[in-house]
Order: sequence, then C-alpha cells, then structure tokens
Amino acid sequence: MSKYKRKNKKPGHREGEVRAKKHLGQHFLTDENVAEKIAKTLSFSGYNNVLEIGPGMGVLTKFLLKQDAEVHVIEIDTESVTYLQENYAELQERIHQQDFLKYNLQEVFKEEAFAVIGNFPYNISTQIVFKVLEMKEQIPEFSGMFQKEVAQRICEKQGSKTYGILSVLVQAFYYAEYFFTVPPSVFNPPPKVDSGVLRLTRKEDFSIACDEKLFFRIVKTAFQQRRKTLRNSLKTFNLPDNIREDTIFGRRPEQLGFQEFINLTLKIQPYAI
Repeated sequence: MSKYKRKNKKPGHREGEVRAKKHLGQHFLTDENVAEKIAKTLSFSGYNNVLEIGPGMGVLTKFLLKQDAEVHVIEIDTESVTYLQENYAELQERIHQQDFLKYNLQEVFKEEAFAVIGNFPYNISTQIVFKVLEMKEQIPEFSGMFQKEVAQRICEKQGSKTYGILSVLVQAFYYAEYFFTVPPSVFNPPPKVDSGVLRLTRKEDFSIACDEKLFFRIVKTAFQQRRKTLRNSLKTFNLPDNIREDTIFGRRPEQLGFQEFINLTLKIQPYAI
C-alpha cells in the first residue's frame, strides 16, 4: 500500500497525492497546460541551472525537465520531498529539503548562474523576491506565479496607486513583464484570489550609481508614508534645509521612477550616517 494512502480522507483528496498544508501556504497547481506555459516563460539562455521553489508534486517540474538545463528543486515539505523522490528518479541528487529563505544556495550552485521559477506560496512570495534581489549577481532570470495583485505591483510603473517598494527595487535591476492571469479553479485547494505569472530578466548592466543599501533604505522609508511628500517622509535622514528645498522633495514616492530614486539617493548620500 502506498505511504500516501490516508484514513479519513478529506473530500477531493485522492490516494497517492500529497495533501496541501495550509500552514505552508500550499495550493497545488493541477492544470498541466498552465504549468507548461509557466515553464516556457524562462528563456533557458545564458545559464545552465534552474531552481524551482516549492515543486509540490512536480506538475511544473516535469516540463522543466524537458529543457536543456540542470533542474534543482527546493522543498520544505517532507511529504512532497518523498513524493518527488519516488516519482522523479532523474532528480534524486537535486532535491533539496530546505527552506529557500534560509538556505545558503551557494552550497548548491557555488558561483554559477541559475534561474529561479515556481508557483510561489502567497505568504512568502515577497520575501522570495527580496532574496532574489540579494542574489541578483547569480540570478539572470526569475519567473513564476504570485497572487495577482502582487505580480501586478512588481511590474507596475510610476504614478499608479499600486506602485510601491517592490516595483522600484525590482525594476532598478530587472525588466519586469506580467504575462497572464490564472484563475483559482486550476489549484487544489483553490485560493480565494486570482494568480498572476510574471518574468524578471536582469538588465545587462544591473549596477546602480549609488550606495545600494542606502537606496533600499530610502525607497522603503519613502513608501512607509506614501501619501506624504518626500520632504516629510524622509525627515528621519535629518537633511540640511538647503537640500530639502530641492524640488524632488516636494513630490510623493509613487511619482518617482527607479532612476529618480537613484538620483535622490545620490543627493542624500553625502549626508547619510
């Protein structure tokens, strides 16, 4: 008897399947057509390695394995890991039972480039993006599925009410493209909202002409009080009055593109502690 058979099965749960766990934010994609479309968002160009986050039962994995790349998967759920080990023999040495947010990926990839893809748990999707930004030197491409409003926010342009911290920080280093919307009906269990698939392609020159840590700090501080002008939201930087009189400080954060935030950081940099 398969170890996945369970007594007192919940409605909709079939024997031989991994049960989605609410505390892990799991919503398993069940539509293979959607999975194949997500796999095809990667170009598989300029890198040999692909890392899938949270593969579950491998509906996306099977399409990644058809590509000319070395596929690794990282999965925190023990039951899913066992399922993958039993059903994807070709992955055996490349299944990493780890927490993506805490794991040192250089243990796997050393200094090699790798793409990141996945059907990301809503509850940690923003943290995943921040970790990708930390490792941008090694990650030329990133794609996958988010809650729709988060995916749209990442790709949003300045001037929108949904434009925010993620929009600025991501777009400083990557080109962001929103591809398509996915309905709740293709998941088990279905989430309560639509999902959206995006791709981030790292810019050829992804360095910025200012202190990066200060840039991140300024963007985050500015959007914490997004309705205020920068003159008010950035008060904690204790800038001299003659600097604060610059016209850029009379604008609100959603009015600035990433390049203007870089210029703002350059103005503040000489006075930052």
